[in-house]
Amino acid sequence: MDRKLTTRKIVVTGMMAALTAVGSALRIIMPISIGGDTSFHLGNIMCVLSGLMMGPWLGSMAAGLGSAIYDMTNPRYIADCWITFLTKGAMGLAAGLIAGKGKHLTYLRALLASIAGSVVYAALYLLKTFLKTMLVRGVAADGALLTVVAKLPGTIFNAVVAVIFAPILAIAIHKALDRTGLLTK
Repeated sequence: MDRKLTTRKIVVTGMMAALTAVGSALRIIMPISIGGDTSFHLGNIMCVLSGLMMGPWLGSMAAGLGSAIYDMTNPRYIADCWITFLTKGAMGLAAGLIAGKGKHLTYLRALLASIAGSVVYAALYLLKTFLKTMLVRGVAADGALLTVVAKLPGTIFNAVVAVIFAPILAIAIHKALDRTGLLTK
């Protein structure tokens, strides 16, 4: 097991963080009647892909850092950037733990890892929404639950998109890197 942090690993982590920030910026914001808004974006694909390609620790760093960087560029989300770092990092971590190490990433393992990462993030995001609505905004529990329900379609859409596209991209990238001899985790 190679735990050495190389220049290549640092550069790839930074590149995946940048791609995650860009994917997060590619979004459609939709207002909802309660709880503000929800959005459809491509950031979750990159968060899961980070875990699939880089393993749990560097994948979680790339996913969390890239997502937090996006939040820091948008006044609407800047206050939550530290929570985003933790929750999106957990997404990359879960995907990386299931995907495992090694040169032989199968589609099935990538799919299961993508599902795990997406479910972990969706649960954490909806929990954050519930708690923030109750504790920060002072809304009763039933109102906070309505806010969570209103955010479900966007959350599910983002999760499904990540589950569909991250494994396909991971397998394609893995094959290309393996052919060139550059595949390292």
